Amino acid sequence: MNKVQNYVESVLQPKLQGDGGWVEFVSLDEDILTLRFRGECSKCLILNRCTDWIEEQIKKDLNKTVKVNPIRKKPYFQDM
Repeated sequence: MNKVQNYVESVLQPKLQGDGGWVEFVSLDEDILTLRFRGECSKCLILNRCTDWIEEQIKKDLNKTVKVNPIRKKPYFQDM
């Protein structure tokens, strides 16, 4: 498991779960980090603040610059 995926799953997921949200690692292609947001995150009106925060945390803790590409997983609906 790569460092970024491990960081998402072990550090970021628990923090977002505290607010009823969920984030899943999808892929890391060069500097584009694709994450799937579920639960409360899927309908959040300020998701961009969270993605900015995630980018800052990864930069600070892993010394890696990434741009988050968010995918919203709506509850009870198929991905489009």
